[in-house]
Amino acid sequence: MSKRVLVVDDSNLMRHRIVQCLTEAGHSVVGKARDGGEAIDLYRQLSPDVVTMDATMRGKDGITAAREILDIDPRATIIFYTLLDAPHLTAQIEKLAVKKLIRKGDEHGLLQTLASMS
Repeated sequence: MSKRVLVVDDSNLMRHRIVQCLTEAGHSVVGKARDGGEAIDLYRQLSPDVVTMDATMRGKDGITAAREILDIDPRATIIFYTLLDAPHLTAQIEKLAVKKLIRKGDEHGLLQTLASMS
C-alpha cells in the first residue's frame, strides 16, 4: 500500500536519494525538510502517514523533532533512517515510540518496513 511520506534529512543528496527510492516504489513524498524545525512545521501542515528522520542534523536534530512530533501526534509513524552509530544516540531513539531504526543505504530495509505497515 502506498504511503504519504515526509522525508527529513539535512543532506540534499540524501533527501534526493530517499525521495527517488520511495517514489520508484510507488510511495508519495508529500514533503521534504532540511532539519527538525521544518519537519515539525511540515508534519502539522501535511499529516503524513510516515516520517523518515535523520538523527543528526544542523539546527533541530531528529531526536528532538521526533519527540515534538510525537507530542503533537502520539500515533505518528517515524522511521529513523540514519548513519547513526553512537550507542548513546541509539539508546535515545529506542526510548521513543518510533517504528524502526534503519541504517542509511539500506533502501531494501526501508521499503520492507513501509510495506509491513498497514
